[in-house]
Amino acid sequence: MKIIVGISGGSGAIYALGILKALKSLNIETHLVVSNMGEYVVNHECGVDLDELKDMADFYHENYNLAAPIASGSFKTDGMIIVPCSMKTLSAIAYGYSDSLLTRAADVCIKDRRKLVILPRETPLSSIHLENMLKLSNLGVTIMPPTPGFYNHPQDLSDIVTSIVGRSLDQLDIDHNLLKRWGE
Repeated sequence: MKIIVGISGGSGAIYALGILKALKSLNIETHLVVSNMGEYVVNHECGVDLDELKDMADFYHENYNLAAPIASGSFKTDGMIIVPCSMKTLSAIAYGYSDSLLTRAADVCIKDRRKLVILPRETPLSSIHLENMLKLSNLGVTIMPPTPGFYNHPQDLSDIVTSIVGRSLDQLDIDHNLLKRWGE
C-alpha cells in the first residue's frame, strides 16, 4: 500500500506522529507533505523537528513542489489522511483551491475517487466549518474529528492517541491490532 500523510497547522500533531509510526510498523509506504504551520505545530506540541518528521516517512515532498508524484492522478496511491487538518486547509480542499502540494494531493484523491480521511481540528465549529465539512462528506471524504471515546477506559494519553490512530487506519481499510474491538 501507499498512503499520503498530510500534516497541516491544526492542533493535534500527536495524532500525526501516531499515524506515521503505525504505518511504518505495518510496512506501508508513506508519502509525507507538511504545511509551514504543520511543521511549526509538530515542533511546538511534540518537540519534533522537520528532519525527525521526515525520518518517520518513506518519502517526503516539499509543500511547494506541485511537480511531486503525489500531485498527479497517474501516481497510484491507496489514499490520503490529513492529520491534523486546519480549517484553512479543509476550506481550500472543499473549494478546489490547490495552491500547495497538500491541497493538490487531496484534490487528486477526490477527483480519482480515492480514500481521503480528514481529521479536522477546531472547536467550536462555525457554520462555515460545518458547511465545508458537509461539502467534502458529500464528495465521499471521510470527516473524522479526533474525538476520543471513553468506553474502552483509556488509562493515559497514549491510549487515547492509539484509539484515534486505530480508528483512522480502519477508515483507510488498513488491518491492524491497535484496538480492542467492541465485544472482544
